[in-house]
Amino acid sequence: MEAVEVEPADAELAGRGLPVPLDAFVGRERELTRLRSLLRSARLLTLTGPGGTGKTRLAVELAGGVRGGRTGRAQLVELDGLAEGVQLPQHVAAALGVRERGGRVGVEALVHALTARSTLLVLDSCEHLAAAARLAADLLARCPRLRILATSREPLRVPGEVVFRVGELSLPPVADDHDPAALLRSEAVRLFLERARSCDAGLDPAPGDLRTVAEICRRLDGLPLAVELAAGRAGSLPPAGILRGLDDQLSLLTGGSRTGPGRHRELAATIDWSHRLLDASERAVFRRLSVLGGGFDAAGATAVCVDGPGGHEGGGPAGVRREQVLPVVCALEAKSLVVRVRGDAPGAERFRQLGAVRSYGLDRLAEAGELAGTWDRALDWLARQAAGGLAGPVFPDTAELPLGGEQENLAAAVSRAAALRGDGRRLPLAVALARSRYQQEQLTVARDLLAGALRDAPAGSPERGAALALAARSACQQADPAAALALAEDAVAVERARRHPAGLANALDALAAAHLCRGEFSAAVAVFTECLDVVRGLGRPLDLALCRHHLAWALLQLGRTGRAARLMAECLPVLSAGAPPGQLAAALHTAGAVELARGDTDAAGRRFTEVLRTAPDGESLHALYPVEGLAVVAAERGEAERALRLYAAAAAARRRIDTEPEAHWRAQVEAAVARAGERLRPSVADAALAAGRRLRGTRLVAHALGGPPDAGARPDRSGAAVHRPLTGRESAVARLVAEGMTNQQIAAHLGLARSTVASHLDRIRDKLGVRSRTQIAVRVAGGPERH
Repeated sequence: MEAVEVEPADAELAGRGLPVPLDAFVGRERELTRLRSLLRSARLLTLTGPGGTGKTRLAVELAGGVRGGRTGRAQLVELDGLAEGVQLPQHVAAALGVRERGGRVGVEALVHALTARSTLLVLDSCEHLAAAARLAADLLARCPRLRILATSREPLRVPGEVVFRVGELSLPPVADDHDPAALLRSEAVRLFLERARSCDAGLDPAPGDLRTVAEICRRLDGLPLAVELAAGRAGSLPPAGILRGLDDQLSLLTGGSRTGPGRHRELAATIDWSHRLLDASERAVFRRLSVLGGGFDAAGATAVCVDGPGGHEGGGPAGVRREQVLPVVCALEAKSLVVRVRGDAPGAERFRQLGAVRSYGLDRLAEAGELAGTWDRALDWLARQAAGGLAGPVFPDTAELPLGGEQENLAAAVSRAAALRGDGRRLPLAVALARSRYQQEQLTVARDLLAGALRDAPAGSPERGAALALAARSACQQADPAAALALAEDAVAVERARRHPAGLANALDALAAAHLCRGEFSAAVAVFTECLDVVRGLGRPLDLALCRHHLAWALLQLGRTGRAARLMAECLPVLSAGAPPGQLAAALHTAGAVELARGDTDAAGRRFTEVLRTAPDGESLHALYPVEGLAVVAAERGEAERALRLYAAAAAARRRIDTEPEAHWRAQVEAAVARAGERLRPSVADAALAAGRRLRGTRLVAHALGGPPDAGARPDRSGAAVHRPLTGRESAVARLVAEGMTNQQIAAHLGLARSTVASHLDRIRDKLGVRSRTQIAVRVAGGPERH
């Protein structure tokens, strides 16, 4: 009988253990803490995530922290070069230095070597080998002292597996761009600088360069491999040059480490590695989704991936059936080629592709000859929804947006349609996007969108009247009365010719607003009265209430306070029950103005306060009218300094958001404040005005609601800060921060401008009394804060 050589049970494996990294590990402190905890209890821990998120490096750093990890207790086995799973046991055995003796081969040799000793086996890049799951399950079942740490772009799906998704690195908020210390708290920025200094040891970025680095990291979604590759250009390009080059991400981001895996040397290569593992249907869905840069839900994915109600594009292996789309999207998410984000409503799941992944997908889409067809389906889908939103309410410009979660896709669709010249879909798309910008008080952008689309629109476009009416309202808000009147008159003419009652009512409302803007109050009352007659015939109580409110405001300017009060008494209950927040806020302000005209300052103050509690964003149009109203109330009560502070704060805010109140209201406010100022010494009045100009956001609202000029968080009796509750929009932003979204991603997700998201974050920090995104996330999650 042949003698069997038995290895000592406590012998070290002859593998190479873990590599010793030659560069610094940056960030991931929270992930490492969580992973160490998981590794103590889980026997199979799988790190998943898109290519380039740093799964391998994180796994090596984690394994190196295990006792004896660098000296043999943890063993790394790289699987990316293995093409056939049938040779997997032999490959792992060779990597570990396990020799086949005594008739033991493959799995049996591994079990013999791993049974009697505590080992952490790091299996790197498992996604392309189905056999990796079977081997892991077999070894764990037979080797009680073995733990496995795997990296894969999708879970192994082995019983007992714990999956940890590795995300992108943290990014700095845009609001922190002028704070170098805040930018350096970003993991992505710190990684960029660390790697850039390997190319230029003397790198010492100026504040402007640091802001550019932050924008580079945002453009790259905080993807570690992309950040490292961009930083690798620092030896030959300044940060501004690198940023300009990101318009073609995949060609700029080349030249990774020559000693690393081939799939890591170029960003395209690492994505291509995942793409080669997809079947034909998965590849088709993957590349077609790339036109939706703002993310997508099931409906959006189906719209761009399927040609026609039930068919498939082009037939053959690339054909995608409607019922396939959502399962394939979920499969792509499991393979880390799309990432999941939370939708606006419970159960409304959304997905997105990281920027570099999407760039790769667009290349594959063009290569397959499907770019034009896929974009065509995207435009059809978005234009149908946009047209549907205009067909609903009589006054759509302040109604809920039908494409609220698709703003980034909508903007891209408008640009695409504009490039096609004469495309009939451009106008409904532009109107939908301009409505969003109008509600965000980006009035110049809204007008530019509408002007370009109207010039290019085919004659007889059904959305022309709505576009002209919205342009007129935007001109009113910008105190451009001549343009407002001309646009509104064109809108009325279009809708009269079209014989569309709801469209005519909308155009008449815009025309009356234009007359108000010009101080032509009798003309405004006449047009609002005609509008009311048209709306009565439509059988829509909410729209009728809105029209009554608008007429009441015009009557108030003529001094017909009694009839205005009666109209407000009729419409307020209906508006309170069902109007959107902005429309309700405007009606409450009108009710307060009516009380002012009747001489009841206490009732007026209660109405203006109610508006601020309904729309407490101190930088919004709807908050500024009640702040001005409270300035008048303060003046009438003899609170002269408070009146001047509130007036100055509102005037400064109006300059920041580029909007003017109606001339009549402005004259009323300025007259009251002037009377108050006359009761003060000039130096005291100047100090009050200066203090008011410093008030903004939540501090302004807090002062308007009765707090001192430095109101913010108010201490309770114990001395602890009592912070005001977040609004619904602020809560949504805070929740998305907790999910790890960047400002740009939050803006696209909620249909906001990125600057608006930054303003929301400022107010959230003020209200919660915190300084960082991490602290916001902890508050949302209900965990302990770390300062």
